[in-house]
Amino acid sequence: MKYYTSVNNQEYEIEIHHERELVVNGERYEIDFQKLPDAGLASLLLRNRSVEAVIEERDGFWEVLIHGQLYTVQVQDERAYRLAQARGTAVADGAGDVHAPMPGIIIAVSVKVGDHVKQGDKVAILESMKMENELRAPRDGVVTHVNVHPGSSVEKNAVIVVIESQS
Repeated sequence: MKYYTSVNNQEYEIEIHHERELVVNGERYEIDFQKLPDAGLASLLLRNRSVEAVIEERDGFWEVLIHGQLYTVQVQDERAYRLAQARGTAVADGAGDVHAPMPGIIIAVSVKVGDHVKQGDKVAILESMKMENELRAPRDGVVTHVNVHPGSSVEKNAVIVVIESQS
């Protein structure tokens, strides 16, 4: 089965040959993917390297946290992708809210209302489970809301920063 995936607005074509083999943009990968018993946790063995991730679906996108980096992911099967292309909406703008992927304490906030940010810019640092996680802008835009300050305690899914596209 073929899928089209956008990760932080970079597109990938993925073919699943069987549960242990993927082809990404023409390159073959043998994988071992397991969902862990804790909700939203997954483990991937790829090229003899183990990667753990926190994964959550939100408004038609997936948010994936790996090694403190937050990725916004959209997945479409081939049919949905072709329809979106025909409509001129193949790559979505991406969500503009930066959410806390887990509960924790805000260590730093790098932006203020009115700041222009580029996709991937660091907007805040969240400490959780003794690890610092950089939260990054999922899209280019203007910061319209900053809902936290250093020292704020946040719950999972709390909106940290809101970014609206530049029109």
